[in-house]
Amino acid sequence: MLRMSGTSGKHDTALTVRRILKVNHAGEFGAVRIYGAQIWVARWLFPDIVPALQEMREDEIDHCRLFKEAMPARNAKPCRVMAFWSLGGFLLGFLTALGGRNMIWICTEAVESTVHRHLEDQLAFLQTKDSELHKLIASIQEQELAHLLEAEKNQTARGSGYRLLLPIIGFLTDLMIWLSTWGDSSWMRAEMANSKSA
Repeated sequence: MLRMSGTSGKHDTALTVRRILKVNHAGEFGAVRIYGAQIWVARWLFPDIVPALQEMREDEIDHCRLFKEAMPARNAKPCRVMAFWSLGGFLLGFLTALGGRNMIWICTEAVESTVHRHLEDQLAFLQTKDSELHKLIASIQEQELAHLLEAEKNQTARGSGYRLLLPIIGFLTDLMIWLSTWGDSSWMRAEMANSKSA
C-alpha cells in the first residue's frame, strides 16, 4: 500500500521527486567510491585501464554534484548515512578489483545496469511532472549507458563468474541504496508505480 504524505497529488509528486534526488545522489556517491577503490588497485595491477576508470569516476563526481545542486529548489536533502556508502562503495570496488580486470568490468556492468533501470522508471515518472529534472536525468543516463557499453566491450570472458556475480552485485547495489536511504527507494518505486496506474 502506498504511504500518503499529504492530501494533494502535487504534494505526493513533490515527495517522490525529493526521494528520487536522495536516491540518485546516494547512488552516485557510492559509484564515486567504487571507482576510486578500483583505480587505487588498478594503478598497481592494471595501469592500462586506469584512464578509462578515471574518466568514468569524473562523470560520477559530476552527476553527484548535479543532483546535490538540484536538491534545494525541491526541498530535498542528501541521505544521512553517506558514511555507509563511503565504506560499502569502497569495499565493493576494492574486492572486485582484486578479482581482476574482468571483475572490474563485471562490477561496472552490474552497477550501471541497476542505475539504468532506476533512471528509466524515474524518467517515465518525471516526463510530465518536472521537465527540468527529467532533462537532467536524461543527460546523465546517456553517460551511464556509455559506461555500461564500455564495461561490456572490455570484458574478456562471460563464464560462470559473470553469471554468478552480475546478479549478486546488482542486488548489493539495490540493497545499499535501500539501506542508505532508509527504504526511501522502495517508497519511491511504489509511488512511481501508483502514478502509472492512476
